[in-house]
Amino acid sequence: MRLKVDINGSSAIGVFARCNDSTLIVPTGVSEASMKRLEELLGVRAIHSLVGGSSVVGCLVQMNNNGIVTSHQIFKEELTLIEKHISRATGLMDKMTAVGNIILTNDTSALVHPEISDKSIKTIAETLKVDAIRGTIAGLGTVGMAGVATEKGLLVNPKITDHEIGVLEDHFNLPVDVGTINFGSPLVGSGILANTHGYAVGSETTGHEVGRIEDALGYL
Repeated sequence: MRLKVDINGSSAIGVFARCNDSTLIVPTGVSEASMKRLEELLGVRAIHSLVGGSSVVGCLVQMNNNGIVTSHQIFKEELTLIEKHISRATGLMDKMTAVGNIILTNDTSALVHPEISDKSIKTIAETLKVDAIRGTIAGLGTVGMAGVATEKGLLVNPKITDHEIGVLEDHFNLPVDVGTINFGSPLVGSGILANTHGYAVGSETTGHEVGRIEDALGYL
């Protein structure tokens, strides 16, 4: 299936990359073929950057169409490059540096790790222009890997509780569905890149999983 792609030989594409509706950030060293495939699927322009010298970009940044929040460990030259494409960019001064893992967001709402500081929540809300609250998915604070959100719906870890579903539905005002990625992984955020234009999934994703993704995130 043409929507499948790997990054650096891994199907965990959400670990290595992050996107909004116009820009995709991929680590340096990603093959030209993979980059072009992602640009086509997501309708974006790709830029190459590391974050703090690390290739796990998807774990270290979170973004929507309003801005981008990064690990405070990002190097100045990396942040300068990103700011050429996303003007509202902020390094999150928090003890938790895996920003992409601890924030689930679309353009209006965000769910963040329950142990994140009040100052960090304010920074996230102001940079991404969202209403941000603390919460969990399937008891996990790493909500950015336990779920994926678009403007039409959310796909989350199948072990999510009814209470957590209710919180998400009320906060995002969108339907919530459960699913897996890459042949059974419940950490759906680790294997999906999604925006308004389309989506890409890791190469191990099954046809059944794709069907749930398309239904949950509003591509049908």
